[in-house]
Amino acid sequence: MIADRLRARSFRSYERLDVPLGERVTVVTGDNGAGKTNLLEALYTSCVGRSCRTRIDAQTVRFDQPVARVELEGHDEQEDHTLAVAIDRKEGKTFFADGARVESFEDFTWRPPVAVFMPDRLELVKGAPGVRRAHLDQLVAALWPARRGTRRSYAEALAQRNALLARGGGSEAQMDTWDRELAAAGLALMENRRSATSEIEERFVAMSEELGLTRGPALRYRPSAGVETIEQLVQELRERRADDLARGFSTYGPHRDEIVFTVAKREVRTYGSQGQQRLTLLALLLAECEAIAAVTARRPLILLDDVTSELDATRRHLLVDRVARLGQVLITTTEREHVPAEAPVDVQLAIAGGTATVV
Repeated sequence: MIADRLRARSFRSYERLDVPLGERVTVVTGDNGAGKTNLLEALYTSCVGRSCRTRIDAQTVRFDQPVARVELEGHDEQEDHTLAVAIDRKEGKTFFADGARVESFEDFTWRPPVAVFMPDRLELVKGAPGVRRAHLDQLVAALWPARRGTRRSYAEALAQRNALLARGGGSEAQMDTWDRELAAAGLALMENRRSATSEIEERFVAMSEELGLTRGPALRYRPSAGVETIEQLVQELRERRADDLARGFSTYGPHRDEIVFTVAKREVRTYGSQGQQRLTLLALLLAECEAIAAVTARRPLILLDDVTSELDATRRHLLVDRVARLGQVLITTTEREHVPAEAPVDVQLAIAGGTATVV
């Protein structure tokens, strides 16, 4: 689906928002604090069903209003589509797809995959491993939608095993049953994560070097369990059962996996500068977009928040040229000059005084 028009009401700083979106590149300009990131967040929310900046939905509702709404109009080769999310401070969220109320947007494969870069997302590089695991599982779902349930199956088996452990353990037969359930789902999850990583490793390196991360940038998946079969994982779980019972939770398995980014063989999370961490995040997201486009033939929606200001003119050109060929792009910036003049810009928006206008 190509996103054509974004509407919002009482979302963040916007009382009302109604703007067209370019099929190739949309540039949004405005001073710091004008609301550029809020527009990007509204677009992400309308397409994905949740914010890219907070887990607390009520924070996206304009401070003096009880309800916010975002709506996205778009089209694919067959028909027009609409997606909408209503956010009520007290009642939570309601989702609508093509005018009908739905439980979520997950099953609508005509939605474009969305990648977003903003400073808030640096936690993906420098935060806790769980953030990276969840992101990798989202990449798996984007690449192979039929595999979306694997992570859920593992989480359910893990919850059941942990519940037994927290109660001091069940019978040996019960523990054996959940060890096997956890191992079966866990091995499938590990295989999915390994496959997704292999799709982006070379792309990540190439993109990192283009953006200026020299001296051997690398990405690798580091599973906590060094096993290749279900039986091996079952055996590892059995050997750790006494320790798990003492602790009251499962200490071993894919829920302890890590994704590691390095430059010059040093972890960017720990030793990288702020600039290296930003470029690592950007290279990761663009590598994922390339992989999604190659594997699924779907054009991603790429949202770049104030990324060009920290790049030199050559790398700005490389970045915008690359993303414009990958999918539909929205770029926010304080200065229009930060987007190369030769970029295929379809729509330019300016934000001032809480209002977005076409210029």
